[in-house]
Amino acid sequence: MQVMSRTHEDSSFTHTELPHVEKRVLRIGVAGNYGLQTNDIFHAAERGVGYWLWSPHFKKVTPALKEFLHRERERHVVAAYTGTYGTVITAGQVRKGAEKALRILGVDQIDILMLGWLGRTSRFTQRIQDEAVRLKDEGKVKATGTSIHDRIRAGKLVLDSVLDAFMIRYNAKHPGAEQDIFPHLESRRPAVVAYTATSWRQLLKPLSGIEMPPWPGAAAGDGTPPPLSGPLCYRFCLTSPHVNVVLTGPRLRSQLDENLDALDAGPLSREEEAWVREYGRHVKARKRLPYV
Repeated sequence: MQVMSRTHEDSSFTHTELPHVEKRVLRIGVAGNYGLQTNDIFHAAERGVGYWLWSPHFKKVTPALKEFLHRERERHVVAAYTGTYGTVITAGQVRKGAEKALRILGVDQIDILMLGWLGRTSRFTQRIQDEAVRLKDEGKVKATGTSIHDRIRAGKLVLDSVLDAFMIRYNAKHPGAEQDIFPHLESRRPAVVAYTATSWRQLLKPLSGIEMPPWPGAAAGDGTPPPLSGPLCYRFCLTSPHVNVVLTGPRLRSQLDENLDALDAGPLSREEEAWVREYGRHVKARKRLPYV
């Protein structure tokens, strides 16, 4: 299989050894629920992608993923998502979700079982935690994780819980994980998977009526602040040493390729990062969603 060529020499920027999973993967992973076709998933693997967010509902991803896992299991990490936003997860559903994923994918072990959505009002009972531990003890699951927006709760779970991986919102508009989550990682070293790198594309839309300095190193333009590009948004997330993997959920193969190209450019410089943070601050002041 063709391996993605690299112009950037720092492999710590392009690849990561996932804690608790103990596999080395590209630091951009793919969520296949936004429009990519099966052939695009094969293309992503040829570009080097090895981290996949998957659920039984991602039907266009499943055929390719089953082939990858059969042919080269050790190169791919599957984060199997159980439950949906707003639903209450029970211990029984955790087990059923894991066993369903094993059956559909035809594997003996799930790399990461993502335990649904742990929002502010979601239950994370002792029974659910005990069931997750039993699945690990039985060898059906390598690691357990969750998708969570509540940063304060996430910080507490990072410090003390059965969870080995955290899928969190982190981008230039929402950098709060730097205060609420990242300082707690040292104690257990869970895996961190960032998503919404573009803040649901809000960072990609031009803003009017704001003052921004020229992009570092570039000649001053006409004074109109440009939007961020997709690659810059991904480089912002990847520049953080606390982020293992950033998810991308493109609708088109061209968007996928553009985002993966961000790895070739390497981390942001201090000046570039400061510019991106400032632009994200302006976007947050202008564009607020009801649940953020």
